[in-house]
Amino acid sequence: MPGLDETNNESYRYLRSVGNTWQYNVEDLHPKMLSRLYKRFDTFDLDSDEKMEMEEVLYWPDRMRQLVNATDEQVEKMREAVRIFFLNKGVHPVNGLTRENWVESNRVFAEAERDRERRGEPSMIALLSNAYYDVLDDDGDGTVDV
Repeated sequence: MPGLDETNNESYRYLRSVGNTWQYNVEDLHPKMLSRLYKRFDTFDLDSDEKMEMEEVLYWPDRMRQLVNATDEQVEKMREAVRIFFLNKGVHPVNGLTRENWVESNRVFAEAERDRERRGEPSMIALLSNAYYDVLDDDGDGTVDV
């Protein structure tokens, strides 16, 4: 995949649409963060082909069904939240996201989240977190019991 920009990455597309010209620079990233991000990629790349596919990240809501007995409706809500989140994280529905573009995709996603926060817009992180917390909130009281 060529370098990332607003033509092939949702977060760059968002930033450009609101007039933000931020651009990723690998020099701005601490080596430890780089290492951590690659390790994170490897947890999502289930078949170790150095390409994260939407199908691979959609595995995690199904895993919640096994772990906490999530209902079909809860799993579908999580799947939709995961799909939106990872689309904005850079995972293309057809082409996926290569390991070489993962770090840049993460950083531009973070910049887009900061911009959304400044503008008072909904957060993609909150969208995903809320979908998971809703499953863990057994009695619907807005808390997660241990």
